[in-house]
Amino acid sequence: MSVAPYSASISALKSALVVPCHPLRLRHHAHCQNALSSLPVHPLQPYSWTTLRSLRSFALTTPQPLHQDQVSDVEDFEEKARPPIESSFHFVAAEGEIRSLPSPELEVKELEELPEQWRRSKIAWLCKELPSYKHSTFVRILNAQRNWITQEDATYVAVHCMRIRENEASFRVYKWMSQQHWFQFNFALATKLADYLGKDRKYAKCREIFDAIINQGRVPSESTFHILTVAYLSAPVEGCLDEACSIYNKMIQLGGYRPRLSLHNSLFRALLTQPGGRAKHYLNQAEFIFHNLVTSDLEVHQDIYAGLIWLHSYQDVIDKERIASLREEMRNAGFKENTDVLISVMRACSKEGDVEETEKAWLKLLESDCNIPPKAFVYRMDLYARIGETMKSLDIFKGMKKQDMPVSSAAYLKIIEVMSKAGESEIAETIFDEYIETGMKHLMPAYMDLMTMYFNLGMHDKLEVAFSQCLARCSPNRSIYNIYLESLVRIGCIAKAEEIFNEVHSNGMIGSSARSCNAILEGYLSSGDFVKAEKIYDMMRQKKYEIKPQSLEKLQDVLRLKRKIVSRKIIMKLTEEQREILVGLLLGGLRIELDKERRNHAVSFEFDENSNVHSFLKVHIHERFYEWLTSSSRLADDNNEIPNLFSSIAHSYFSFFADQFWLQGRPMIPKLIHRWFSGRVLAYWYMYGGLRTSSGDILLKLKGVSREDLERIIKALQTRSLGCRIKRKGRVFWIGFRGTNADTFWKLTEPYILESAKSFLAPDESLSVSANTREEA
Repeated sequence: MSVAPYSASISALKSALVVPCHPLRLRHHAHCQNALSSLPVHPLQPYSWTTLRSLRSFALTTPQPLHQDQVSDVEDFEEKARPPIESSFHFVAAEGEIRSLPSPELEVKELEELPEQWRRSKIAWLCKELPSYKHSTFVRILNAQRNWITQEDATYVAVHCMRIRENEASFRVYKWMSQQHWFQFNFALATKLADYLGKDRKYAKCREIFDAIINQGRVPSESTFHILTVAYLSAPVEGCLDEACSIYNKMIQLGGYRPRLSLHNSLFRALLTQPGGRAKHYLNQAEFIFHNLVTSDLEVHQDIYAGLIWLHSYQDVIDKERIASLREEMRNAGFKENTDVLISVMRACSKEGDVEETEKAWLKLLESDCNIPPKAFVYRMDLYARIGETMKSLDIFKGMKKQDMPVSSAAYLKIIEVMSKAGESEIAETIFDEYIETGMKHLMPAYMDLMTMYFNLGMHDKLEVAFSQCLARCSPNRSIYNIYLESLVRIGCIAKAEEIFNEVHSNGMIGSSARSCNAILEGYLSSGDFVKAEKIYDMMRQKKYEIKPQSLEKLQDVLRLKRKIVSRKIIMKLTEEQREILVGLLLGGLRIELDKERRNHAVSFEFDENSNVHSFLKVHIHERFYEWLTSSSRLADDNNEIPNLFSSIAHSYFSFFADQFWLQGRPMIPKLIHRWFSGRVLAYWYMYGGLRTSSGDILLKLKGVSREDLERIIKALQTRSLGCRIKRKGRVFWIGFRGTNADTFWKLTEPYILESAKSFLAPDESLSVSANTREEA
């Protein structure tokens, strides 16, 4: 065999290749010195979503914050009420700790030990050339070596790629090796590669090898558990925290390892810093971390105690004994109860109506030298409202103003809520007018409390005035419309109620619900309009809404007289609107998953919590596909927050879309896509997977498709007289519309864009840039 093509590579590679000593041992600390500098376990910081930074032809500005019209108990999470973490809290893992983690030794023969010159030449050539090629060429080159390459040879190539920090290339070699008939699992190689990938924050590839180790019946090394957990914690992707918790738990329960102090603390802090109100759902995990700290005889920092008490104070059911136990342990450890702990205690005790403990914590706040947080007054107001002393709550609110305390939005909203529930209309109205004059935001909860009070007191005229004012000052809200609709039905104004219901049903930002349908059904039945009542009944059955028993009883009598069967079967079928919405969402990146048991497909609706447009879109999609959702994805009432992830049932209708848009787990574009390019399809693609730049240009995202699929999209757009420019970043294509093309696109899609989302998507330079930017994996 001729070695001419390869012999020249040997001398050139002498300087490039690190020739291993005999035998070659890759030790963790010997080859990670440079990489470790990129692997500190820093405290998790807010991530900026800069996916499109490489699109230089489109200028982007920073996203605007989401405008909120509602405030609930979880407002404390939004207002940084979580206990601050001191710099002394060990969240930065020392490099020495990572270096000292045990890892199996990997032995590889040196290149000169191979007897055949031609084999040495070929391996050297592969080591030099492979890292510079992309995936497709990379695999073709390896496939061409099948007739001579062995596992030992491929292992050397993978090891060399790790040495020169080409970990992606090493992973490709390892992945190719695992698919060959001669492959035998090498625990040391898999461990070393997983650790290197984890340090590079390639958590998906690291997890793939991690799972492969477990599938081989082996327990991953402590270093792999540690590094993979840190990689997940460092990833600004939704769901990674849950995976980090899962790996941490397996490290203890499966591996029997005792994690380092820095890993305990890093994971605990990640739980506390969850946005929105999601942190309270991680109480069990936080307790598990605390338990491991105690049983491992590790230092339990003051902020661990404070954070755990803080989490307990936000639970729906307060465990007073556990909070008391934590406070006792904290005192025994020599820590004083700071302001954050006392505020958490007041929050928990006020929910339980425990006056004694709440006042004790209040007195301790007064005795301390710190400024009393406004939240303390809010919790005292809530406490006395729960035990029926509403005037005491009012005195506390007045005391804030007398002491020249800054009265927060939460304080105003709480006293308006308390007075409204007590039926003190004049006091509630006076405080509400004062709240309006302050210019503070979050008006929606105050309007809801006032309108509920007016509804309970039978003051329809005032309720109608409040409803009109709310529409003028706030974004549309389903609960506000439902209160007004029920009031109209109560006073017998069915024509106006029908008008409001039709507006709610047709408005994509509001949408009808079980509550609104029951209200209008009750109105039709009370007015004797049984034809319309039957139509609403059929719609409610189609949407699988629960019907009030009294309305159903009246309706059964009517249908029985007409000799109709009440329990006739409803055949589920996607409407034309639902089909077009699905096509648009699929183009924007929606996932369809296979249900192996039923052999049908289900849609996974996933929305970005950092996107303004997605916050509006998820409400609309949840309403439009309500009848197709799983029981766990439906909400009991309109007050529950719609999650960012919900799923449909598995159905053959969705299998059709899976066949069109997914091929062997990869996205594709149907050949007849040009027939489906309606204005609604483009609008939902834009809302789900697009954004508007600061210069007014429009971008659409297309992920994971081939060049051929991209050409189909471009041709389909051209049939709609839309010219575009294409930019590529990794596996994502960005389709851009400028100038007149952007205007044409907007005219085509505007009728189907949600009203509240238009200010973020309209191609107008004077409007703010959309916050609909998302990080691409």
